[in-house]
This record gives sequence, C-alpha cells and structure tokens, in this order.
Amino acid sequence: MAVTIRDVAKASGVHVSTVSRTFGAPHLVNPETRNRVLACAKELGYRPNRAARALTTGRTHNIGLIVADIANPFFPPLIKAAERHARERNYHVFVADTNEDAANEEELVLALAKQVDGVLLCSPRMNNARIEQLSRDVPLVVVNRRVPGLPAVVMDLGQGARLAVEHLVDLGHRQIALLGGPRGSWTNREIRRAATLAARNAGAELTVLGPNMPTEEAGAALAEATLQAGVTAVLAYNDLMAVGLIDALDGRGVKVPDQMSVVGIDDTALSRRIRPMLTTVATPTAAAGRVAVDMLLQHGDDRRTTALVTLQTELVVRDSSGPGPHRIAGPGSAATA
Repeated sequence: MAVTIRDVAKASGVHVSTVSRTFGAPHLVNPETRNRVLACAKELGYRPNRAARALTTGRTHNIGLIVADIANPFFPPLIKAAERHARERNYHVFVADTNEDAANEEELVLALAKQVDGVLLCSPRMNNARIEQLSRDVPLVVVNRRVPGLPAVVMDLGQGARLAVEHLVDLGHRQIALLGGPRGSWTNREIRRAATLAARNAGAELTVLGPNMPTEEAGAALAEATLQAGVTAVLAYNDLMAVGLIDALDGRGVKVPDQMSVVGIDDTALSRRIRPMLTTVATPTAAAGRVAVDMLLQHGDDRRTTALVTLQTELVVRDSSGPGPHRIAGPGSAATA
C-alpha cells in the first residue's frame, strides 16, 4: 500500500497540515519540525504528488530562471546557488537562455508563465514597460535591473566602476577607456554613469567605446580602437571582454600591464586563470541567486511589492593593472609623466 501524508504525520508526531506545509511552504515550518518530517518521509518512502498538489493549491512549486547568456561565466554561480536554495525549499528551477535577445526573453516569460509560480529575470534586455506588463501574467523578481513597481536584487556595479576608475587614477592613469556593454543593459548604464562621474571628479578623461556585445570576441575586436584612443588603461563591462582585449593586445605586441592596464567586472573563474591575472570588480552572484529565490517565494502573491535588495561589490586587485604615466613613485619622488 502506498504511503500517504497521514502516515508521515503519524510517524513524525505532527498534524497533516504541518506535513503539507513542509512540502508546500517549507519556509513557514520550524526548521527542527521540518527536518523531522522530511526524515520520516524519507524513511517511509513518501513522495508528494506534485501534480495533485498543484491542482489543489494552485502552486506548481516550479520557478523559472531566465538569463541573458548561459555561456557567460557570470551566470553559472548564480544559477547553481538559486537552484540549490530553491531545492532546499522544495522548489524546482527551470533555466532558460535568451542569447542576449529581448524578443526571446519575452517569449520565454510567456512560455513559462503557466508552468511556474514565478520567474527570476536576470539581466533582462527588454524595456521596463514590457517587463512591467509581463509581471501581470506571472510574478517576477528582477536581478541586476531596477524596474519601478517590481521587486529586484541588484549588485552595486556603480560602486564597483567607481572603485575601478579610482584605482586606475591612483596608479597614474589619466586617459581611460570604458568598453561598454550591450544596448538596453541597465548595468551598462550604471557602470557608464559611475565611471564617467569618477573620472571627472579625479581629473581624468574617460573614452567610451560601445555599446558592444558582452563577449570575449567583442573585447578582442576593440583592441585596435582602444589603441587608437590613446588611452593607457581600460575598464571593461565584464571579465569576458577584458580577457578578449588582453589576448588581442598581446597579439599586437602590447603587454599588460606594462603598456596597458586592464580591469574587468564580475570576478569570474576566468579572471584568475588568465595571465596576467585580471584585476576585476567582484560581484556577489551566488548571494544574488539565493536572495532572489527568497524574494520570489515571499512576494510571489503580492505583485505590488517594490522590495529592493542591493548587494555590495568590491575591487580585487591582481596583476593586470600597473603604474601609469602619471604615477607618483613615493615620498620625495617626482611624477613619472
């Protein structure tokens, strides 16, 4: 005879409703009680019928996670953290890739709307008006984008860009290029705004090259334009572009950081494998995935929420940034200009 929810309730010494909440809304159950119920269910071989429960509760216990480019090393840590965090709360995650295409993004949200209890929309390329309209069809939490009226988790890339520019100025660089990211990217606008202000405040000149696709190939393709711009340092939209630029500069006989300093954004595993190791802005992608899942589960029934969580970034100085032509060597030393 199949094991029922009542068998689990009897074995764990709790009410049937507590067992139901353990599998349906585990965050509402005391951890000690939840663990006892799950242990008894596992021992008895009980598995909840998700289809039946969805018909009863209106919940699928599925979450959609849509990313701009699954091949970008920025996203896997976020996906992995979100998936694990959701599984601990008895939710499954469906992952979809838009290939940096706003039309694909919209199509995927609509396709998932009837199959999930909500969607995590990561670094979306759609405009705010369309995102807000889609939120009427399915609860949305936006990651790395602020949309008025919608809950969001953002990483403070403006702060990171400011730290990166200040670092390059402190090293003696006054001519800096910013390799811009994709058109329609909220983070690209934040990075550009903060970098421009930081350069102006420091008396440096910022040359913006872009918008561009956020890929290694795009970074490599910008090597010639970077050299023609007459800059001595570069801040790239992400690590992929920075790595592509470094490789292309090396192919032209330009050494990093001796002749050109390069800073990325994201602190992906790639930044530690390239030589020279990449100075970059570390972003808390795994934390963003976990926070976004919690936010969706907590606010999925209240689509009017405007909850916002901002996660801090930090500069990680490695080997790809070095002294510029205006570096002051030390006390009593003259500038090297």
